[in-house]
Amino acid sequence: MSGPDRGRFIAFEGGEAAGKSTQAERLARRIGALRTFEPGATVAGATIRSIFLDPATGDLDPRTEALLMAADRAEHVASQIGPALAAGQHVVTDRYLYSSVAYQAHGRGLDPAQVRDLSLWATGGLEPDLVVLLDVPVDVARARVRHAAPDRLESESVEFHDRVRSGFHAQATADADRWIIVDATGDVDGIEEQIWLRVESLLGPGWAT
Repeated sequence: MSGPDRGRFIAFEGGEAAGKSTQAERLARRIGALRTFEPGATVAGATIRSIFLDPATGDLDPRTEALLMAADRAEHVASQIGPALAAGQHVVTDRYLYSSVAYQAHGRGLDPAQVRDLSLWATGGLEPDLVVLLDVPVDVARARVRHAAPDRLESESVEFHDRVRSGFHAQATADADRWIIVDATGDVDGIEEQIWLRVESLLGPGWAT
């Protein structure tokens, strides 16, 4: 899934309430990309999402969580991301494999390399051209979650979300050429422009503005 005619692939990552959906939508609109998300962008994925996020599901073994996310991701790439890229369309996704490493490995205590390898196998080794980490302190993120019924992940402890945040930073540090870290506590328009400057400089001329 490479070559000069392949579309560009950008993933937004970060903890709960970091603004990923907003910024992914803005960038996708700006460059005419397919905007998608995980988990749940496919028919099968929607069922997986309902199991994964529903508080009624209760506790799951961390390996079960990792396998559910890998299954969602395999279908996502096979049915949406891969065909779009092969057709020359740009793709912007709200979450990708790095969320599994952050949540199921760093958050739940699984081995990060094993979780990463599982997702790479599920996706045929597909990684984005750019990963945008929207970074928000956990206390700020929790204050943004205002709805009355938080999902399974939103209900986790501060300590869990601190581990998740550290997991994202560890991945960004280990693959600095692919990742950028953006302070997502500021103005939404300002955050968009920070992201755009990096997208424009990294991916070069020819992108729609």
